[in-house]
Amino acid sequence: MKSSYLFFPAFLALASCALAFDPSPLQDFCVAINDTNNGVFVNGKFCKDPKLATANDFFFSVKEGNTSNSLGSKVTPVAVNEILGLNTLGISLARIDFAPRGLNPPHTHPRATEILIVLEGTLYVGFVTSNPQNRLIAKVLNKGDVFVFPIGLIHFQLNVGYGNAVAIGGLSSQNPGVITIANVVFGSNPKISSDVLTKAFQVDNKIVDNLQKQFWLDNN
Repeated sequence: MKSSYLFFPAFLALASCALAFDPSPLQDFCVAINDTNNGVFVNGKFCKDPKLATANDFFFSVKEGNTSNSLGSKVTPVAVNEILGLNTLGISLARIDFAPRGLNPPHTHPRATEILIVLEGTLYVGFVTSNPQNRLIAKVLNKGDVFVFPIGLIHFQLNVGYGNAVAIGGLSSQNPGVITIANVVFGSNPKISSDVLTKAFQVDNKIVDNLQKQFWLDNN
């Protein structure tokens, strides 16, 4: 019963996010379809005939994430690729599971603001403002606490509790995207020139080479 009370404000927040970024739909819904011969291309996805829509087009079951990895976290997105009925609705969410000391590393969502509610555990969360201030705005959240990460800004979540933690993030886009900072800077394909990175980070070339040799885990 308690968990249902926690989900209610989360979904109210999600509903408010729907007005924020993606273009407003011009019909009740536009269920995405992969068959390009029998659809119309709208807002990134082809749409099926609305008369053929079923309940399954608007349904997805979220399971507990496997946190047995080097980051100790797992993000389970529920966006338009998971629920085809989200197409053109401008909203999505993600479940984030954390092992003790697990980290959802610094990242951005290029197309969405995120509002996060903690369902279990204690998280240290924050975001950094844009140049020139680069100010860290951070807070420790407990069960039931809510925090907002503005669109495009680098943010993170770290489990600072003694047990597992779970959070739900509402996002103001059907396809918010994610850019994990370490992965794109040091794990790009092909690699960014070490001349660029050594000057940008003001470090020795050996440090850059070592970082580029690492396996950069994607926890999504």
